[in-house]
Amino acid sequence: MKWVKIFAFLTACSSVAMASDTRVIGSVDTNFKLLGKDDRIEIATFNDEKVPQVACYISYAKTGGLKGAIGVATDSSDASIHCVPNGAVDKAMFDKLPQKEQVWKKRSDLFFKTMQVVRFKDAQNNALVYLTYSDKLVDGSPKNAITVVPITFK
Repeated sequence: MKWVKIFAFLTACSSVAMASDTRVIGSVDTNFKLLGKDDRIEIATFNDEKVPQVACYISYAKTGGLKGAIGVATDSSDASIHCVPNGAVDKAMFDKLPQKEQVWKKRSDLFFKTMQVVRFKDAQNNALVYLTYSDKLVDGSPKNAITVVPITFK
């Protein structure tokens, strides 16, 4: 019984930690698994908390099967992102944004791997650049994707 409690605790700790307003839109299966969910690509959306006029859409791989069901699988580093403007941005707020800031993060394995989205400010071109990548304590992945959002001011 003790091991069951420890396992349940570790599984809860490894749950997906995303931005508070992340919403999974849907998924498509990529590989059949006899037990547990199939491997799949999930599509999620979130708004940048500091720039709510920007909505981002991200797709990422999710491992299914028994390992995926109990939270010990390692997801692939493959991801894609696209962000769109939903309105004009306040110039003073844009100027106060840091040059680089993490805006989204989720766990990709039980302990050491995460997928992240980082926002970069390009003040010269009035744009925000969103980069998605995966990192790991050891042997991170160079796989990445970017999207650029042109900013219009109020």
